[in-house]
Amino acid sequence: MKKIFLALLLGSPLLNFAQNKLSGVVTDSVNKPLKGVSVFLPDIHKSAVTDETGAYVLQNLPSGTVKIAFSFVGYDTDNRSIPINPGENVLDIQLQPSEFKMDEVVVSTVFNKLQSQNVMKVDHANVRQLQHKGAVTLIDGVATMPGVSQISTGTSIGKPVIRGLSGNRVLVYSQGVRLENQQFGDEHGLGLNDSGVESVEVIKGPASLLYGSDALGGVLYFNPEKFAPAQTVMADFGQKVFSNTSGSNTTLGLKTSTENLKFLVRGNYTTHSDYAVPDGDRVTNTRYNEQDFKTGIGFSNANYSGVLRYNFNALNLGIPENGISEQTHSKTPDYPRQRVYNHLLSLNNSVFLGNSKLDLDLGYIANTRSEFEETATPNLKMQLNTVNYDAKFHLPKFGRWESIVGIQGMHQSNTNKAEEFLIPDAATDDFGIFGTANYEWKSDVLQAGLRYDNRRISSEAHGIAGVEGSFKSMARSFDSFNASVGYKKNLGKPVTIRLNVASGFRAPNLAELASNGVHEGTNRYEIGDPDLKTEQNLQTDLNLEYKNDHFEFFVNGFYNFVNHYIYTAPTAAQIDDHDVLRYVQDDAALYGGEAGLHIHPHPLDWLHYETSFEMVNGKRKDGDYLPLIPANNWNNTLRAEFSLKNFTDGYASLNVSHTFGQPHVGAFETESGGYTLVNLGFGGNVKLGKAAFNVSLNGNNILGETYIAHLSRLKTDGIPNIGRNIILGVHFNL
Repeated sequence: MKKIFLALLLGSPLLNFAQNKLSGVVTDSVNKPLKGVSVFLPDIHKSAVTDETGAYVLQNLPSGTVKIAFSFVGYDTDNRSIPINPGENVLDIQLQPSEFKMDEVVVSTVFNKLQSQNVMKVDHANVRQLQHKGAVTLIDGVATMPGVSQISTGTSIGKPVIRGLSGNRVLVYSQGVRLENQQFGDEHGLGLNDSGVESVEVIKGPASLLYGSDALGGVLYFNPEKFAPAQTVMADFGQKVFSNTSGSNTTLGLKTSTENLKFLVRGNYTTHSDYAVPDGDRVTNTRYNEQDFKTGIGFSNANYSGVLRYNFNALNLGIPENGISEQTHSKTPDYPRQRVYNHLLSLNNSVFLGNSKLDLDLGYIANTRSEFEETATPNLKMQLNTVNYDAKFHLPKFGRWESIVGIQGMHQSNTNKAEEFLIPDAATDDFGIFGTANYEWKSDVLQAGLRYDNRRISSEAHGIAGVEGSFKSMARSFDSFNASVGYKKNLGKPVTIRLNVASGFRAPNLAELASNGVHEGTNRYEIGDPDLKTEQNLQTDLNLEYKNDHFEFFVNGFYNFVNHYIYTAPTAAQIDDHDVLRYVQDDAALYGGEAGLHIHPHPLDWLHYETSFEMVNGKRKDGDYLPLIPANNWNNTLRAEFSLKNFTDGYASLNVSHTFGQPHVGAFETESGGYTLVNLGFGGNVKLGKAAFNVSLNGNNILGETYIAHLSRLKTDGIPNIGRNIILGVHFNL
């Protein structure tokens, strides 16, 4: 693997340096130069920033057609494809003012359009903005986006839920490759730190056409931070403290770029004590520590762009089993606890071939998950190694047609290295081939695609047949054809409508096929079924948006029908006083949507009001409700923006989030009551002499509401979620 990465990084395409140059001036609608505009070429990970005269320069560019984006706060993003000819190229841009947030380029869909141009509705959020909402972890922030929730165990473990689907039904991408971290387990969190992550994109609905198996419910696509602009050196330091958990989060980063070479490195350390509920008691052993290290090196010239990134994440966390007992501020996890090591190595390549392009992404993930019950010797230790590849060929543009064909694959091995087995030793191999096309005319866009996938799973026998923890050998093969079609149309300038119909699939995971024992953290003995069929779904999405200078409105509706939905069903048997459950299948349907509006009243240009409502319902064919369906939520934010002499880009916000009761519950769930949380936020950029820094202050659950989220795994023990939490953060550009 190392030799392959080195060969691709140092291969002959890198030796052909080009003298192609692009320059220009960026102005506003009255031809006033704009300083600080970001100019970004995503294909080659190269950027520049305009100077006082609005001028920018980009050198050593590939010949042919490239994509370029001009973005600046307060203005519409300009995203276009332009021809780069040998020698000098000039492109002057005039940006139009916008009262709303910048229109972002969507990376998670293959054509990399602006969201306003995209056929598929994809939600985008900047991680810094999520942090300013007071998010404790990365998944906390993502769960504030409409249609996204989390299954949580305290503050350390959060599993994403997209429109009622979770676990192996939601795929996570980081650094351009799929993240595999044994996400089938209830106690297995996301395993990503927000340090060094720039933004997140959420595809809500089947994305199997682009990503294969396990994208049946949707995709979370995390974009890493960009490299520094050419000929610059940048360093930053950030510190956050949390009152509730006596916690802290420290990050330090450095990055630099020449015209061709780019480098960055970032470290983070996070530590938290047990969290406190509103009455002041602490939930024992919810403490955790996390170390995160990220680095990357990039190279680009006229023929090639390559980025090699590495991320190491170490998480040491307690598993709360005794509820509220010992009261301590210790940050050292007690038993039982988990230790998770995750190594993620990615290589993203682009080879430019005139008016076509080849993208090749390679990934290697090594995930070691150990569980300690009473001693330093692990009772459970699973090693998951994954190699994946993704190759896409962008065909030359033909008239109004853009087309892409590609292949994707994965080889994965799971090995048990301790006495206790949760799943058997096994190997998984994926292979998929797909094609998709995009056709544009006037404001209309039509996009369609077709894909075939095969997944092979083979596992080894273990133990004595019929005894807990034993597994039979297994060899299964799963095939699936999937398709999608989408249409976008502007009904006049302010109104956009999108209609998408897509199919998706998910092959059963090892736990569902082979379980034979007491499920962790429960009082249930679970038995898998090696004859389970592939889950196959068909989802219809309708999106309507209205936007003018001072008003935005959107409504999303979906209907998702799932054939052979896999779930656990009780039997009449008991084993060692544990109720026995089996994995079974039935057809199911999920439906609902999200709606929201954003008002920016004139002449109160400093005031913003945002409100959104989300709901999802899920039922099996037999009429019973599906488990782990989020409660309906109504979220409201009032935000004021201001600037003073030594305090710029300031904001103050009031957020009121009401979660409704959840009376529609699956087997082994109980109904949940409603609750309202009030959150405050304040921040901006401070300048004191030559010193400048960003400061943020958040008060979450400021009224100390006692509540239990429906998707909290501590709900069965009657343990409330976190109480009032004051978060202070500072960030310095060194």
